[in-house]
Amino acid sequence: MENPKAQKLLNKIQRDLMRNGIIINTIVQDLKELRPYAVEENSPLLAKVIRLTYEHIENYQTFDIPIPEDEPIEGFEEETENNSDFDPVESLDYLLSLMAEAKNKINAIELREYSNQLMAYAEEN
Repeated sequence: MENPKAQKLLNKIQRDLMRNGIIINTIVQDLKELRPYAVEENSPLLAKVIRLTYEHIENYQTFDIPIPEDEPIEGFEEETENNSDFDPVESLDYLLSLMAEAKNKINAIELREYSNQLMAYAEEN
């Protein structure tokens, strides 16, 4: 995010998350305040991911989406499907760090993956 106010809000969200964990009301409100900055920056992917994130947290009272996995390296396809031991706070913090540099190509790919996971989770539950 390029707007200094958006960067400051994003930093506040990450600090609060690391200090206090996922406080539903606070993080949802902060993300709702952050979304207009993404719209203003004409970043539909970022705006969508922010909306899906706060809707997910509101509906499920946690962040139940693991960090997207890297593509498996050929010959090393181990049992990586089991994401049941992931940390919701760590995953959400990672997502927030991607949002800070949403125009980075790699980050955009991972933001899209989070978007897909959030939508799939909502359809399943």
